Amino acid sequence: MLPSIPDLVSYSNARSNTWCCSFGGFASKYIKGKFFMDVHPPLAKLLITLFGYLAGFDGDFDFKDIGKDYLEPGVPYVAMRLFPAICGILLAPTMFLTLKAVGCRTITATLGAGLIIFENGLLTQARLILLDSPLMIATAFTVLAFSCFTNQHELGPTKAFQPSWWFWLAMTGFGLGATVSIKWVGLFTIAWVGSLTLVQLWVLLGDAKNVTIHVMARVFCLIIIPVTFYMAMFAIHFLCLVNPGDGDGFMSSEFQATLNSKGMQDVPADVLMGSRVSIRHVNTQGGYLHSHPLMYPTGSKQQQITLYPHKDENNVWFLENQTQPLGANGEPINGTYAWDNLPAPEYIKNGDVLRLYHMPTHRRLHSHDVRPPVTEADWQNEVSAYGYEGFDGDANDFFRVEIVKKQSKGGLAQERLRTIETKFKLVHVMTGCVLFSHKVKLPDWASEQQEVTCAKGGSLPNSVWYIESNEHPMLGPDAEKVNYVRPGFLGKFWELQKVMWKTNAGLVESHAWDSRPPSWPILRRGINFWGKDHRQIYLMGNPIVWWSATAAVVIYALFKGLAVLRWQRSCNDYANVTFKRFDYEIGSSVLGWALHYFPFFLMERQLFLHHYFPALYFGIIAFCQFFDFMTARVSAFGVREKPIINRAGAISLLALSAVVFYLFQPLAYGNAWTKSECSRVKLFDTWDWDCNTFLDTVSGTPNEVIPERKMPNRGG
Repeated sequence: MLPSIPDLVSYSNARSNTWCCSFGGFASKYIKGKFFMDVHPPLAKLLITLFGYLAGFDGDFDFKDIGKDYLEPGVPYVAMRLFPAICGILLAPTMFLTLKAVGCRTITATLGAGLIIFENGLLTQARLILLDSPLMIATAFTVLAFSCFTNQHELGPTKAFQPSWWFWLAMTGFGLGATVSIKWVGLFTIAWVGSLTLVQLWVLLGDAKNVTIHVMARVFCLIIIPVTFYMAMFAIHFLCLVNPGDGDGFMSSEFQATLNSKGMQDVPADVLMGSRVSIRHVNTQGGYLHSHPLMYPTGSKQQQITLYPHKDENNVWFLENQTQPLGANGEPINGTYAWDNLPAPEYIKNGDVLRLYHMPTHRRLHSHDVRPPVTEADWQNEVSAYGYEGFDGDANDFFRVEIVKKQSKGGLAQERLRTIETKFKLVHVMTGCVLFSHKVKLPDWASEQQEVTCAKGGSLPNSVWYIESNEHPMLGPDAEKVNYVRPGFLGKFWELQKVMWKTNAGLVESHAWDSRPPSWPILRRGINFWGKDHRQIYLMGNPIVWWSATAAVVIYALFKGLAVLRWQRSCNDYANVTFKRFDYEIGSSVLGWALHYFPFFLMERQLFLHHYFPALYFGIIAFCQFFDFMTARVSAFGVREKPIINRAGAISLLALSAVVFYLFQPLAYGNAWTKSECSRVKLFDTWDWDCNTFLDTVSGTPNEVIPERKMPNRGG
């Protein structure tokens, strides 16, 4: 069963219940304009949205819950799958053209295209709404463009700066921009092109007349074009996402102020005793100092204090000095508060002691020598809300204001509390600890809101706060007002890059189907995407394709090691033109493999088998080049061209790959399979799909719609 266009697009009937993918959900958010945060750049998601929009998708289907039926009206899942399917289809002819560009015979180029066609893992990814197929075709296009440019470059100075020379150099730049705009894995492709470009420029150093022009041409095409393309994708991203959404909590208040209905009105600048304020944490962007009428299940069992990322009445605190109670007699009056009985306006200066009264629950911010509910460290104390309506509080309610002058804006903001402009710490008077928060989530009993503690010696960034909203009856309409300075495009762009980087690096939790780089070249295990009704979709590569690519890399590494030893012994191997071409051409492909593989060893985040696909592509190129040299070129070892061996070997390898593809295709298509057929091809225990999920016999069971993978945490 060969992968045809209809198979790649859909595999459906009217009885489908599907497993949804978050990348389809991003299309819904783009159409609704709801801001979201994802660790991947926007290009592929924008194109998936475009396909859905042109097919009539209105964004009402959120692709969120497992089991939702795609066949409800207004969900053009076939069109949305069409984009990654087209990308997967184009990968085979792109491989063919690339191999022709690097000098391989037509039959060898056909072999390379066939290995792509019969690669089960690439097929599986191309059939679902995922980013890997767009990433692969962008990577492949970049390799093709740079190979064609290299051919122009090697024709000599007479071809430099000709239209075809400029065309392929510019196309390489656009390819780099597109690749890195889909996933940051494109940075490895940039490193590959950059490394080979440096080699080319090194050779040109002797041509002092033209080397400067060559450098400037490459700077423009390989740096300015990709950077401009990348930033343009984020410009479109920002133009589409103009409304608040579930991702705006990741961003700063300044960023959020650029979204519709999130912009804050001008607020009084000076903060007084008696002000009603909301207090926001600076470093983690976790949100506002918050309390709610729920108690800690452990520790003091007093009312919870958390950080909450959204504006809410439970974020409002009343600032009392250490002697003046709330109201004339310390009690609320008629269900409100005695604003008129407050003393004369009193600025809050550096070193002042105050209390924070939580207005919705009538309790005060409080700390004591009790361990927090999650971070049970000796240097951290619990923070709670303590008291009741009419209670004057106790000594553990006192906090001293310490202004962080280096982070506060302007002279006045460094002397007294100013809304937005002043950054400050709240030091607990009785214990000396500092109000603190960090990226630790409380359990379900606190709705997974962020933990707040009182830390002794806590890091400065996690102990800094500022006031966002401020209200006081004595600060009338003529009072000085402040507001956030709204960032421009560059400010929003740079902030989002930093948030994406931190979020990506933070995906370190273990996952049932993650795998580490040493297991990828030998295809040790795959990824279970879905299983239902005795069918399963499991990301599994074609062992013939994967092991052939790995073998080519290993053989080249051994060849290179031997060549270096012989070079050190003054052997004149590199005088042989074929030997030199073998080393450079296959070495370039193996370099691409290495640059797309070894950086993953430095990552502690979740990793999956699909992260190896770009390296696999370079490995297939290296294998085909090796095969071509051994069967169809004059070898460095004296073996002459033998077309019969070339054709017979290519046909044999294609036939073997097709047979293995057919044996494993039920895992890619979600077809019916039997336990005996499954067990026959499951050669290793680490290939951990479960054969017991399949039937003993299969007789005419209709096929279902192929489901989308539920991305565990956007960590692809």
